[in-house]
Amino acid sequence: MAKNPYICTFNFENSMQINEHYTEIGNNYLFAEVGKRVREYRAAHPEKEVISLGIGDITRPIAPAVIEAIHKATDEMTDAKTLRGYAPDAGYEFLIDAIHRHEFLNRGIPVRASEIIVSDGAKSDTGNIGDILGADNQVAITDPAYPVYVDTNLMAGRKIELLPCTPENGFVPPFPKKKADIVYLCYPNNPTGTVLTKAQLKPWVDYALANGSLLLFDAAYEAFIADGDVPHSIFEIEGAKECAIEFRSFSKTAGFTGLRCGYTIVPEELKARTSKGAEVSLNALWKRRQSTKFNGTAYIIQRGAEAVFTPEGQRQTRETIAYYMQNAKIIKDALEQVGLECYGGQNAPYIWSRTADGMSSWEFFDLLLNKIQVVGTPGSGFGASGEGFFRFTAFGNRESTVSAVERIKTLFG
Repeated sequence: MAKNPYICTFNFENSMQINEHYTEIGNNYLFAEVGKRVREYRAAHPEKEVISLGIGDITRPIAPAVIEAIHKATDEMTDAKTLRGYAPDAGYEFLIDAIHRHEFLNRGIPVRASEIIVSDGAKSDTGNIGDILGADNQVAITDPAYPVYVDTNLMAGRKIELLPCTPENGFVPPFPKKKADIVYLCYPNNPTGTVLTKAQLKPWVDYALANGSLLLFDAAYEAFIADGDVPHSIFEIEGAKECAIEFRSFSKTAGFTGLRCGYTIVPEELKARTSKGAEVSLNALWKRRQSTKFNGTAYIIQRGAEAVFTPEGQRQTRETIAYYMQNAKIIKDALEQVGLECYGGQNAPYIWSRTADGMSSWEFFDLLLNKIQVVGTPGSGFGASGEGFFRFTAFGNRESTVSAVERIKTLFG
């Protein structure tokens, strides 16, 4: 039989090379690992009802005003006169204008419409922002932290300093020991549910201005803020427009986890220099990156996002946020009742609890899953400072939340 000339053995010695930095991150994304363990438990115990207070996904229906707007926009796609194709790179003007007016102008926050760039969510943008930043930058990230911050910088090969945020320092991050070129801040914080006041955030703006640093401020949970001295935007702090980028999301504010829409504010005052000393605009760089690598958020989704800012949309989304925050109170009250030390749950939909009896985070996860079929998120998955802690989310329905806390009371009572 003649030998097939198209069949050969792959030559690994001379093959293409991977980005080896990807081998430096864990094999499993935190929430994927949680999901895997829960699926295995359910398969082994189909008779058991598992209640999740883990991943921060929505359970309440999306606001009727948003659904109505999406239906109307979908109908427009049936008519050649109103059909929409590719979205503008930075977003449609109707959504940018609504965001600008409601979130910034009405609050007296000095942000321009041209500084708002619409995307498919804060997770994408906080992960992708590194595309326009040099790999040699020294990065500082609060610990514990949303895993995307650490993982994407490891993927890029940047050096990272973790800033421990613990009960001992009131969850206020210390300044880096080594000068940081880039600093990640998330407030209200995921996972701890804690916040920084304006007075506590101002020193970070001063640090960035003094050191030529860039603050990457994740404000995905700003709509949950209840306290008056907690800023909704870093741009409420004087000087922030010269040193900060802010990320926002409709995911938790209006239930867009499955629809995907967010936006990033990159001030026009924000400048950086190339290795040859040329001054460049980060606003222009980010828009250029998006025009190359992103096709824009769908028209029908942007119409839905616009409806969030109507009077009906505001009333309906506030009702949903209040529902989740009542869940947070129920969870936190129950944890404190059984003697578990916990934080958050007042300006954020997350409760950060110390584990029982000095257990590790994953030991506590296994205890809750196996004994009472309640799922949360191990704190160690958010960083070294999260070991010995556990995150509960308020994004459940009321009946399941009450049932879960009753199980917790039975277990620890």
